[in-house]
Amino acid sequence: MISAVDNSSRSIMPKASTVLLWVAAAVPAALLAALVLTTISLRTANAADDAAACTGKNLLTDLQQTDPAKYASIMAEGDKVANGKSIFWKIEKPGMRPSWLLGTMHVTDPRVLSMPKGAAEADRAADTIIVESDEILDEKKAALALLAKPELTMFTDGSTISKYLSADDNAKLEAGLKERGIPLTAVSRMRPWMISSVVALPPCEIARKAKGAEFLDQKLAVDAAAAGKQVKGLETLADQLQAMADLPTEFHLKSLIETLQLGDKMNDVVETMTDLYLSGDIGATMPMLKIAAPDGDDGDSDYAAFEQRIILDRNKVMAEHAAPILANGNVFMAVGALHLPGDQGLVELLRKRGFTVTAVQ
Repeated sequence: MISAVDNSSRSIMPKASTVLLWVAAAVPAALLAALVLTTISLRTANAADDAAACTGKNLLTDLQQTDPAKYASIMAEGDKVANGKSIFWKIEKPGMRPSWLLGTMHVTDPRVLSMPKGAAEADRAADTIIVESDEILDEKKAALALLAKPELTMFTDGSTISKYLSADDNAKLEAGLKERGIPLTAVSRMRPWMISSVVALPPCEIARKAKGAEFLDQKLAVDAAAAGKQVKGLETLADQLQAMADLPTEFHLKSLIETLQLGDKMNDVVETMTDLYLSGDIGATMPMLKIAAPDGDDGDSDYAAFEQRIILDRNKVMAEHAAPILANGNVFMAVGALHLPGDQGLVELLRKRGFTVTAVQ
């Protein structure tokens, strides 16, 4: 989904925000969720219909009424984030046709799929489409590619996730999965970040994905391929999962349990992220997360590691791989909105490579 990265915001990061941000933007959680659902042969036939299941509310709207000063503080923090006021950008360089950059949410929400004004036209007119990974064109092939590296998705030593959890946390996990129609035994050998990809998504998102709905990046890639256009990926799904695997297992376990602690409030977090995304105010996302996190000490060291490995390192790779493709002009590039803002975000990195990048209002 979305967020913004800036050093000035690190001091206010809630300890649960790392997993929220990952699910929101850093890895296509919708695809991971689909792979989990496929692996356990689950189809949410018994789930509530999409409209009824989408029950989230905007936390900032409530906060604006109950605590205007706190609301103002959060929005002020968001205003400090460089390039945090747009999800759609025009990329130019002398002698080439303009290209476009869209920050995405990796969700199937129809509001997100509609895209901001001008984006659909730019997408249709482009010769080449860039996404984070072109493997999202075929979920079955993506699953097979990940099976080639089972250590990225599964415990390969015969252990289960319950081995790493206290009895209390294991009970929380079992109950949280049961609410989503998933037995613990079906996912017990999966790495915690795979389980998080399902746990952190609202029921309506899981239901839509189980029925075959495509998330935004995936739809753009599939439609482009069907139209005979080139679809280029900046990294592989294995690259994305390797970045997650490079962080300590303890970090992922803690994040998983903290997400479960949010319970139904996760629906509110996702709805708030979606509203901020739709308004283009992505810089306010991280400050917003502090009002949603479970009580506890800040996890600054956890966040620093997460930010470096999952966001900043990948930003550099994306910019490096995208630049020569963008040099041909008339490209439509769509990546998670988390990767755009900040002084080390894609917008700034592309500017440093000689491109003029301006927000499309």
